Amino acid sequence: MKKILILGPILALLLLGLYAYFGSDGFATSQTAPLTVMVEKGDLLDQVTATGTLQPSGYVDVGAQVSGQLKVIAVEVGDKVEQNTLLAEIDPTVYVAQVDASRAQLRAQKAQLKDREAQRTLAQIQHTRQRNLLAANATAQESVQNAEASLRSAQAQVEALTAQIAQTESSLRADEANLSYAKVVAPMAGTVVQIDARQGQSLNASQQSPTLMRIADLAVMTVAAKVSEADVSKLTPGMKVYFITLGDAKKRWYSTLRKIEPTPVIENNVVLYNALFDIDNPDGDLMSQMTTQVFFVLSEAKDALLVPVSALSFPDPADRNQAQVTVVNAKGLPETRTVQVGVSNRIHAAITEGLTLGEKVQLQGASTDKNNAPARPAGRMRL
Repeated sequence: MKKILILGPILALLLLGLYAYFGSDGFATSQTAPLTVMVEKGDLLDQVTATGTLQPSGYVDVGAQVSGQLKVIAVEVGDKVEQNTLLAEIDPTVYVAQVDASRAQLRAQKAQLKDREAQRTLAQIQHTRQRNLLAANATAQESVQNAEASLRSAQAQVEALTAQIAQTESSLRADEANLSYAKVVAPMAGTVVQIDARQGQSLNASQQSPTLMRIADLAVMTVAAKVSEADVSKLTPGMKVYFITLGDAKKRWYSTLRKIEPTPVIENNVVLYNALFDIDNPDGDLMSQMTTQVFFVLSEAKDALLVPVSALSFPDPADRNQAQVTVVNAKGLPETRTVQVGVSNRIHAAITEGLTLGEKVQLQGASTDKNNAPARPAGRMRL
């Protein structure tokens, strides 16, 4: 009987303590208070992200315009070349012989032309003499006609030979051009990024010009970013864009969007569009086929008052520029306030009017206990 009398007060004190801890709701829930955050100041970007690939802004595939054995390759991959720098040389023996033959033929034809011109001059003299004699009745009409025919024949031979010389000169120019093509020179300044031919290789340019190497301008690179069809409508040429590379995620490269290619690329049943922009690469830090993480800046706010988007409620879903927020005032009491929203993304929103730096706002649907610690799970006390 004494044990029961002793345990009674102890049990009552225990129940009173549990009531004070868990509250009066059947020991089922803890006393909670809304979770709050402080209004901060910072920069905010609303942007579209995509992955991209770096490629040279301009390049040219250098081919061989004549056939023959590739005697020399004068450059290596990675070499920087200026325009007209010697890249390779094809065996010129056949083309030298053709040029020599055309020049010899041209000299022979010019010598023949001098002989024909001399004969024409003689025919002109004889024709003039016969006409004078005919005027003095000292020769026959037939002799004058023969002299005139000889003159015309000499003139025709001179004209024919002059045409042959022009044709030979044209052939000579073609032969000289083929001889010059035996030395392959750089059509542009840039960097040798690829060599497809090998020294000693036989080249056949009669059907298709064989490609020897590729020269690219690496001083300016182009980023081709693949943008999803859901985001491509948000992009406009001239908008601000920046990217980072896998090798240096801390460095940002800034540019402006140049164009969006209208033809899509389909990868794994996903429709993507190439968005292109250029970036200066004076030090050669950016290389071909590098992977980039691209950010297209839709809007931005500098040094703005920022709150989480979860702190906002929108009475009018169609109006995303005006929202309501619950502010904890100086007395610790909640106060509903209307604010103006500027730039926002999925996480934060910039408030242009209605809040001040350092104020506390409540998050929607989040709470803590009265000691600002995570609430304890509710349960029933088993006796």
